[in-house]
Amino acid sequence: MASTPEWTSLPTVLFDGLLPKLAMVLELTQKAEGTATPVAKQALLHATNDFKHALTQAKDYASTLAGGDLLVEEQDSVVAMLEMLKQHKRQQLIQFALEVGSLSTIAISNVSSKMEIDSTASTPFASGGQL
Repeated sequence: MASTPEWTSLPTVLFDGLLPKLAMVLELTQKAEGTATPVAKQALLHATNDFKHALTQAKDYASTLAGGDLLVEEQDSVVAMLEMLKQHKRQQLIQFALEVGSLSTIAISNVSSKMEIDSTASTPFASGGQL
């Protein structure tokens, strides 16, 4: 009787769910209302906690996986590949942060220019056309 290998029971749903949960957190932080309202703060808190919980579960599961099936050279190759992936992801995160920062700068300048227009438009004129 053939036994089922342990790797077939890998809960991929646990790992597949991480990206959508992270995307939800990022989406909530990028909304116009941000964390200005209690509802927005609560939604962000819930999404962040949901992501953290899922990440903790995935890490816990990954740390309990059986290992030792690879030769030392193969393990070194995998570690090197993961280090490169980590560096690539770090660069992507830096690029994303720079783009978000530039979007924030643009948004702030748009708001300040609108405020200047509004304050100019609401300035009362003196009677007789004199200032």
